Amino acid sequence: MKRVLQRALMSLSATAVAGTLVMFGLDRLDRAYPPPLDPAETSVEIVDRDGALLRALATREGAWRFRVALDDIDPHFVSMLIAYEDKRFYEHGGVDLLAIARAAWQLVTNGRIVSGGSTLSMQLARLLEPRQQRSYTAKLRQMVRAVQVERRLSKKEILERYLTLAPYGGNLEGIRAATLAWFGKEPKRLSVGEAALLVALPQLPERRRPDRNPKGAEAAKDRVLRRMASAGAIDPTEIARGLHDRAPRQRQPIPFLAAHAAERILRENPGTERHQLTLSRRAQEGLERVARDAAERLGPNISVAILMADAQTGDVLAEVGSANYFDDRRRGWIDMTRAVRSPGSTLKPFIYGLAFEEGMVAQETIIEDRPSSFGAYRPRNFDMEYQGDVSVRTALQMSLNVPAVRLLDTVGPTRLTSRFRQIGVSPVLPRDEAPGLAIALGGAGLTLRDLVQLYTGVANRGLATSISNQTGVRHTATLLDHRANWQIADILSGIQPPEGATRLGIGYKTGTSYGYRDAWSVGFDGRRVIGVWVGRPDGAPVPGLAGYQSAAPILFEAFARSSFPIAALPRPPSGTSRTARSELPVTLKRYSSGKESIEEKGIAEPAPEIVFPPSGARVDLVSAGNEILPLVLKLQGGRAPFRWLANGKPLDTPSRRRTSRWEPDSVGFSRLTVIDAVGRSASVEIYVE
Repeated sequence: MKRVLQRALMSLSATAVAGTLVMFGLDRLDRAYPPPLDPAETSVEIVDRDGALLRALATREGAWRFRVALDDIDPHFVSMLIAYEDKRFYEHGGVDLLAIARAAWQLVTNGRIVSGGSTLSMQLARLLEPRQQRSYTAKLRQMVRAVQVERRLSKKEILERYLTLAPYGGNLEGIRAATLAWFGKEPKRLSVGEAALLVALPQLPERRRPDRNPKGAEAAKDRVLRRMASAGAIDPTEIARGLHDRAPRQRQPIPFLAAHAAERILRENPGTERHQLTLSRRAQEGLERVARDAAERLGPNISVAILMADAQTGDVLAEVGSANYFDDRRRGWIDMTRAVRSPGSTLKPFIYGLAFEEGMVAQETIIEDRPSSFGAYRPRNFDMEYQGDVSVRTALQMSLNVPAVRLLDTVGPTRLTSRFRQIGVSPVLPRDEAPGLAIALGGAGLTLRDLVQLYTGVANRGLATSISNQTGVRHTATLLDHRANWQIADILSGIQPPEGATRLGIGYKTGTSYGYRDAWSVGFDGRRVIGVWVGRPDGAPVPGLAGYQSAAPILFEAFARSSFPIAALPRPPSGTSRTARSELPVTLKRYSSGKESIEEKGIAEPAPEIVFPPSGARVDLVSAGNEILPLVLKLQGGRAPFRWLANGKPLDTPSRRRTSRWEPDSVGFSRLTVIDAVGRSASVEIYVE
């Protein structure tokens, strides 16, 4: 008996040693010959701010194959897939012995294959290492690979890889390519019928392609649904609805949006698999339709570019570089949002804004619109007519040329362009030429992006923000004092909409370049800016092209179809309002540049100059009791009476004295301005501390 026990112990020991050696050997083999786990090359994606697909590139072998996460797939589809293909998926270790035994018994008893024994892990192994032919050896290799896959990946990772590689007909691989091509949507939400069709397709993807064999596809879909019904996995009402669903008869195109933006980011970031832009897919789709429809109405060879940006963040929400990227007649491949063109009258609001900052004008100040010469420069109005005496509000709303040039002559073209450069916009001027008065009428080159960036300041209380379609740090700078900015926004919001358009609660400005080459319209609400350019990319003139008639209707349509609600325009800053002309001080009732008055009336006094406080001074006015003390203001030159303004707000009634007192509201930066009787002005900026 003792000898028998010894032999048994020795036998068990030998078996354990042999088993250990076998396991060690299998583990070494497993490590020596690991399965390929990474899916093949996937399509490059350009997605919007929310991850929605804007554009994609097929893989080098021409397949549409998108990497996918399980959380982005309809869970009902996943449950149906597992129930139909591998119901013990979460229990087995790669090979389902019960399923293989059942398949073998069916083969023996029926003489043919009735059902397969492949698990999802085995199918993934086959997709990772495609076999050239069916054989028992290939099947065995597949089983071994499935076990290896299970050792290395979680069940979630196995499903994700399978749903990235599974074939769905033609060059479609993976669930996301399938839902985009067959249903035109992401796989996040699927109907029961759609899910059933996608469960059935990978088994015989070419025989069941809905576009080539819709009846076969529907029969396969119904077979899946009936299996789910017999298993009680899906509500009978949903099953009935799915049985009535028809398979799609044709493929949907993979999205091709924001072509110019996509081309640029692909050039700038080669080798990156996924690019995210700040664009909104819904806005992009809407504005591309607007541009395409408008170009068709306007005629051949004419293109349309549209750019939309968030004025506060600087995010570009939509950019349409042309009416149709593939239209050779319109040179659709040229990105007209970046082309330098003459901006026409679209810069006039900023000239008026500087005049408001200086306290030179109010909305109801009268300004002359008569034939005038400024040295050798003699501007004319667009319609070759003149309105005579008009208010500043009317002059800007009607986009009269002479009043704009008159104001620019006073505030200075260099100061205007300097303000533009502070926010990152550099007008293109003729070589070796200084900024001139022609800038008021479009005598400088800008892009549509530049204009939209400028108008972010009008929409955002005077603070302009650099714009980009990629995330990153934005540059913000003051374009106009917020009080002056409100005056401009208020005037522009009062312009009548173009014929046939509905008033939307936006402000806007139009422009037409010399020779009818470019038509512009730039609009804003309280949050967003849209710019529109219309013309020929080759710069040829288009008779009858004009900002108000050609571009403004497109602007209003773009706001209506952008998918964003109209945001209310900003309220006026404290102490700012639209003052009636009868309530204006005498120096603001009629605008005079001062230069004309001196020439015409022989005024001998020099222009006014503030001698105290000097510009840039830091003035300590806070007392020991934290009260802000008054400040004495002094000037020399100029013709009395004098009118003082602090931050655009009048201090008191005009006075003939050359000294005045100012009581600051708070500490911080302030701008002090004095205007003399003939409209000449001087300003200083100080810091009260």
